[in-house]
Amino acid sequence: MLADVTQWSPSRLGNLAGKRIIVTGATNGVGLGTTRALARAGAHVIMAVRNTTLGAQRAAEIDGSTEVIKVDLADLASVRAFADALDGDVDILINNAGVLNDQRHETIDGFEATLGTNMLGPFALTNLVFHRVRSQIINVASDGHRMATLRLDDMHLRRTKWTALNAYGHSKLAMMLWGLELDRRLRAADSDVVTHLIHPGWVASNLAQTSDSPLMSAAYKVVDGFAQRLANDVDQGAVPTLYSISEPIPPGSYVGPNGRFGLRGVPALIGRSPGACDYDAAARVVQFAEQETGTTLPV
Repeated sequence: MLADVTQWSPSRLGNLAGKRIIVTGATNGVGLGTTRALARAGAHVIMAVRNTTLGAQRAAEIDGSTEVIKVDLADLASVRAFADALDGDVDILINNAGVLNDQRHETIDGFEATLGTNMLGPFALTNLVFHRVRSQIINVASDGHRMATLRLDDMHLRRTKWTALNAYGHSKLAMMLWGLELDRRLRAADSDVVTHLIHPGWVASNLAQTSDSPLMSAAYKVVDGFAQRLANDVDQGAVPTLYSISEPIPPGSYVGPNGRFGLRGVPALIGRSPGACDYDAAARVVQFAEQETGTTLPV
């Protein structure tokens, strides 16, 4: 039976001593809030970050056991280097890092950058370290997937009109479908590893604060001003992820705030868009990702 979510708090994590957990994007935003809570609960957190200098600074500020390993999810060579550098097994992999780009550009591997960072990079990372994961994979997606249309014939949005929000929603829909197929494959293989999808809600984070465009920078400042007053802080944004660790929820569940529009509220199992429930589309997304990254799940 699930816990009374109105009473959920990080204390429900219990004592995580002896647990090793990877958190990508651990220097800021929801990743930082997640890392702090897990470290306080006794886990050893492997902070998978692009900026190792900032990572070391954050690690020094955190009360608990941490280590920092470099990874740039927009660069498959960096993802492979992370997998090679990882020492020992881990209990949980949390694919938390994400971006909202203000202009279209491509990664060093030729991927549309939002898709490359938000889905293809985590996809490759998961496949490359899967043999080390003991119990759980958590993918931080977004209710932004609801506004997206999947472009299976143009996943890199080279022919489709590109906008920041469309690219972001498209990448998160791809992540939702990957999560659907990942859960199916793990069940079919009778794996000990389970997977969950997470929506953190509206969070006052730095997801879209950096921009080379003066107009977009000004817009981000306005949005950030509202967020600082009205949105969840990063610790609240981490709650759906933490809830999926502490509670006995079904494999493949999608967890997020239960409030209006999914912006705020207590963690609960929430519905996904019809497009995110399409197993045929999910299989095709994973096939695309396997071809692009040259990786596959070893089950």
